[in-house]
Amino acid sequence: MERSVKDYILLGLKGMGMGAADVVPGVSGGTIAFITGIYEEFLNSIKSINFGVIKVLRKEGIKAAWKSVNGSFLLTLFAGIGISILSLAKLITYLLENHPILVWSFFFGLIVASILFVGKSVKKWGAGPIIGIVLGAALAFWITTLRPGGHSGEYWYIFVSGMIAICAMILPGISGSFILVLLGSYATVLGAIDSRDFIIIGLFAAGAICGLVTFSRVLSWLFKHYHDITIALLTGFLVGSLNKIWPWKKVVEVQEIMRKDGVHEVIIEENTLPNHFMEHTGNDPQLLYAILLALGGFLLIFIMERVAAKKPE
Repeated sequence: MERSVKDYILLGLKGMGMGAADVVPGVSGGTIAFITGIYEEFLNSIKSINFGVIKVLRKEGIKAAWKSVNGSFLLTLFAGIGISILSLAKLITYLLENHPILVWSFFFGLIVASILFVGKSVKKWGAGPIIGIVLGAALAFWITTLRPGGHSGEYWYIFVSGMIAICAMILPGISGSFILVLLGSYATVLGAIDSRDFIIIGLFAAGAICGLVTFSRVLSWLFKHYHDITIALLTGFLVGSLNKIWPWKKVVEVQEIMRKDGVHEVIIEENTLPNHFMEHTGNDPQLLYAILLALGGFLLIFIMERVAAKKPE
């Protein structure tokens, strides 16, 4: 597909949106890719990276090999993702620590709208898609109820965490960041990004590349042979993920986990109603802002959809 400079700028912004979503435990970059209309091209481009590229490189040269893997698309997209993650890691951490209700409210509205957007991509509803959406919702809900784990920070574990998390990151509804929380690697990876620890970043990236190249083939095959069931399953993932993204939570337990760099606290939370906060404060000044941000997230999806609909010729 031929793209103009404007198209590549827009693609980079979509990548930045994916990166911003992937930093938040509960929101998937795959969701952003789907609603911006680049999801299947993304999977197919990743799938095209194989040993056949070497054959093309030797016979036809660098330009042909680059084109065979949709190199310009992938480079622009991953540049946007990388810029977003590196620049927003500290900001997202600060916002989640100091304004969690407002952050989760925005993403809650975004995911609700995404459910409608992804669900309407099912061409024909029947027994298969219905079972798919129910199973997807149940699986995602179950994952959100799992307790976070911990590890001592071994390098091999960081590599494996990258492989597992990237599979979730490209699935709409399943947050790779939340999988990292469950694996106990979220603080390690986010801290490495913030402190520019290139050993940890490199190991995680290497694991992510291995997982991405493998899992993209599975997803691409599912889209080709079971399109409606796959879309319904992804819609279900989004529905189930709402349990994690619900803005109002209360702390029920704090666990201490020993790591190489000291003791880390893991907070166990459960969902509650806004009234829980109002009972303790007399009023919840964030409630109105939370509702407005949720509406903002909801409307943003439709704005992104309209922009994505203007596909390059």
